Amino acid sequence: MSSQHEGFTHLDPLGRARMVDVTPKEPTHRRAIARGAVTMTADTADAVARGAIAKGDVLSVARVAGIQAAKRTSDLVPLCHPLLIGAVTVNFEIGDERIDIEASVETVGRTGVEMEALTACSVAALTIYDMCKSLDKAMTIGEIALWEKTGGASGTYHRTERAESVT
Repeated sequence: MSSQHEGFTHLDPLGRARMVDVTPKEPTHRRAIARGAVTMTADTADAVARGAIAKGDVLSVARVAGIQAAKRTSDLVPLCHPLLIGAVTVNFEIGDERIDIEASVETVGRTGVEMEALTACSVAALTIYDMCKSLDKAMTIGEIALWEKTGGASGTYHRTERAESVT
């Protein structure tokens, strides 16, 4: 039976939201990496690098916030499955006028951890903004994207700067 909602896995045949049934799937090792950035003035980036932000150690707090966010993703994204996460890492690289963020999440389960990695990256970026806003309200958060995904039926995904590839 064809439906106008065919291809949308989070909609039932009548168009109602639903959580996808992943119980028939076999658990596999899954990993996802998301990246993003917070752009800011050179003075703000320098203050973060020197540990001179009044609210404290920006990157340590943002790292913990990102890890916590990955664990709470299903509380934030309505149709996302709660997952037993095996590992989360959130790392930063401070540039002249930006902080690059990379979040990596792993699990053994029936569904992927793309949303957890994207949420970790997003909340780490928001935390950087929150801790630095007294110095630089014009900061921007952006470039948040899935860069890698492994495991599951859809295979491996790697983003490149200009194109996407699926193998």
